[in-house]
Amino acid sequence: MGSQLARDVPQGGLTIFGRFHAREGCEAQVAAAVAKVVPPTRAEPDCLGIEGYGDTRDPRLFFIHSRWPDEAAFDLHAGLPHTVRFLETVQSLIDHPLDVRRARRTV
Repeated sequence: MGSQLARDVPQGGLTIFGRFHAREGCEAQVAAAVAKVVPPTRAEPDCLGIEGYGDTRDPRLFFIHSRWPDEAAFDLHAGLPHTVRFLETVQSLIDHPLDVRRARRTV
């Protein structure tokens, strides 16, 4: 996977890690919100890839991993209606402050 990621993200590209721990009883709603935001995001012209994940040991924990060519592309994505709706929805369903990290490949 590392070599695939190296090809997909250009030098200076941006990788996003989002972590979402559902409030007790909200697991299905968080999973549905993740499933709903992935397809329109994947269709964005600057999205190099996006996947949603559920933790194998904690059924309340979900992740989104996405790749972008640069900060500007991600910033544009962050303001699109499907992204805004996702964030508005998920923030009321998680038991922590929003945790979305921007990272650059180091190796």
